[in-house]
Amino acid sequence: MKIFNGKKEADKILRDLKSKIKKKPILAIIYIGQNPESDIYIKNKRTAAKKIGVMVFCYRFKEGVKEAEVIEKIKKNNNYPSVDGIIVQLPLPKKFNADKIINSIAPEKDVDGFHKVNLSLLKKGKPHFIPVLPSAILTALKASSKDFKEKNIVAIVNSDIFGKTLKTFFDTKEVKIKYFIKRKGIESKLKKADVIISVCGKPGFIKGEMIKEGAILIDAGIKIVKGKLRGDVDGESVVQKVSFLTPVPGGIGPLTVALLLKNVYLASKK
Repeated sequence: MKIFNGKKEADKILRDLKSKIKKKPILAIIYIGQNPESDIYIKNKRTAAKKIGVMVFCYRFKEGVKEAEVIEKIKKNNNYPSVDGIIVQLPLPKKFNADKIINSIAPEKDVDGFHKVNLSLLKKGKPHFIPVLPSAILTALKASSKDFKEKNIVAIVNSDIFGKTLKTFFDTKEVKIKYFIKRKGIESKLKKADVIISVCGKPGFIKGEMIKEGAILIDAGIKIVKGKLRGDVDGESVVQKVSFLTPVPGGIGPLTVALLLKNVYLASKK
C-alpha cells in the first residue's frame, strides 16, 4: 500500500509561493457559527499564510446572524481593493443558503472556485481560479496510478455544491466520476469502485468489507473524535486491501490549504 504525503506536496507549493510574494496578499474568510473542524481548517490556513507572507482576515458571525448581514460583509470585501480573495468556510449551519452566500462573492475574488460564474467558466476551460479541493484530489489521483482515468471512480460528498464542482472539474480533465450525497445504499457502488473519493465527514464510515481488493481511497473528510482528527476511512480495516490511501491528517488537507494560498497569490497578481 502506498501512502500519499500531502504535507510534502504542500510544502513544495508554499516554498515556491514564499519566494514569489513581495507584497502581502489578503484573504478574507467568512465563518458562521461554531464548528470544531472549521476551527482547525482556519487555524491551518492562518499558520501556512503567515509562513509565506499572506494576511488573513476572519469575519466570524454567530449562528443567529441574518443572511443579509453576511452578504453585506462579503460585498464590502468585494469592494476593498486591498482584499484579493474571499472564501466562505463550509459547511454552513443548515438554515443558511450556501449557494446564495457563495454567489455574493465577486467571481474574481472567489479563490475556492465555487461561484456559479467560475463553474460556468470552468466548463469552458477558462476559470478565474482552479477549484482548490478538486485540484488537491486530482494531485493525489495522479500519484496513485498512471491509468486512473480508466478506472471506475465514485465520490461520496456532503453537499451538492461540492459534488457539482468536483464533477465539472473532472469533466474538464476527461475523467468520469459519479458522485452521491446520500450514503444509504452506497455500499453496492463502493464495492464495484476502483477509486473512492470521500468528503462526507463521517469518521470511519468506509470499512474494509465495503471496498474491493486493490482499491484507491482518497479520504478528504475530517472530524474531531475524542480530541483527534479522523477521516472517513477506517484505516485499520482497509490497510490490507487498498493499494493507495490519503491519510488524515497529512493527506489532502495540507495540500488544499497550499492550493488555496496559491489562488490568493494569483488573485493578487491579477
